[in-house]
Amino acid sequence: MKVFNSLRAAKKRHKDCQIVRRKGRVLVINKRNPRFKARQG
Repeated sequence: MKVFNSLRAAKKRHKDCQIVRRKGRVLVINKRNPRFKARQG
């Protein structure tokens, strides 16, 4: 999992990436390719 200041770059890495909010954190997840995970902060 990578940590980004802005998740816009992380979302552009793959077309299946989704932005999700969990426990007050903003995450990028990708169900098809689980390598593309990122967190903001």
